[in-house]
Amino acid sequence: MKKVLLTGFEPFGGESVNPSWEAVKQLNGEVAEDVLIVSEMVPTAFGTSISVLKQLIQQHKPDVVICVGQAGGRLHITPERVAINLDDARIPDNEEKQPIDEAIVRNGPAAYWTSLPIKRMVEKMKESHIPASVSHTAGTFVCNHIFYGLMDYITSTSSDIRGGFIHIPYIPQQTLDKQAPSLSLETIVQGLRIAAVTAVQYKSDIRSVGGTFH
Repeated sequence: MKKVLLTGFEPFGGESVNPSWEAVKQLNGEVAEDVLIVSEMVPTAFGTSISVLKQLIQQHKPDVVICVGQAGGRLHITPERVAINLDDARIPDNEEKQPIDEAIVRNGPAAYWTSLPIKRMVEKMKESHIPASVSHTAGTFVCNHIFYGLMDYITSTSSDIRGGFIHIPYIPQQTLDKQAPSLSLETIVQGLRIAAVTAVQYKSDIRSVGGTFH
């Protein structure tokens, strides 16, 4: 049986919940189409998040790793295409670190592509009427940080693991005092389940329109 490691972040930035963890923890231990999903929380902290992720990969020995994070303001579930070698934090992380214009890996490549079939994942979610689209920026906070760290780890260890990152919107309880879009937790969980299974079942991606003007 193939195994997918899903990670979600702890709350940050004054929020009481992080939808990434609220969603992935519901999938922990689930078997979907002969794919075992294991879920773990990672700290919303530069440096520490990558160290914890490496330990989790060594512990679980997954075939696929998908890190999940909150992108408040987005309308869709958005698999990320690229991670860049840059930390540029608008706010401090949960360890009060706020790196500005710093490389994640000194002398590392400028960027890494995901190794997941992101367009196929998007299409599978949309077939189930779940709002989804490809994203071309994972930001410069801890989400991009762990995404880059994951891909650097896979590359540097010559691992057969495939990995990537998915951003998700707020859940409704987070928007009571915000003018911001949200998706129900149930919809996000369903989307992540589809994404995890698709990531295992397909190594190659489809060729479809997924670009943006900005």
